[in-house]
Amino acid sequence: MTYHCHRCGAPLASAPPVECPACGYAMFLNARPTASVIIVDGDRFLALMRAREPNAGRWDLPGGFCDGWELPRDAAVREAREELGVAVRLDQFVGMYLGEYQFQGELLPVLDMFWLATIVDGQLRPDPSEATDHGWLPLRDPPSMAFSTMDSALPDAAAMLVRGH
Repeated sequence: MTYHCHRCGAPLASAPPVECPACGYAMFLNARPTASVIIVDGDRFLALMRAREPNAGRWDLPGGFCDGWELPRDAAVREAREELGVAVRLDQFVGMYLGEYQFQGELLPVLDMFWLATIVDGQLRPDPSEATDHGWLPLRDPPSMAFSTMDSALPDAAAMLVRGH
């Protein structure tokens, strides 16, 4: 694969991080931020069956990429509204996890952020372009999820709830 400078278009010697030999622009490959919610009801959490690639047909958590200049907390609330048709209240912050996302033939680094959340308004109506199904799954014994960061965040969320934080 050939890489080019984002500023002047000159060919680059390698993948980022790299400095453009023509204009001196320093190019980096930074993780893209995402925001997701772990909606809990007792000892269960709400999961969606992904309708699209990557990982279509696997269990997923409501969430997605932060828009430019959007605060991650705002993105988490927006994504829940878009994907589920409900308003949520964000509760405890579970954590940030470094992962990967396959998009347009590229493997991108992502920084996935998760919050415990509660539905506060609306009727659950998952967007069919996002999910083919949904279900309440056991938080203490979750299935393998669509992304490894979710596999890490769910046990951390369960531990937080046990400790009462």
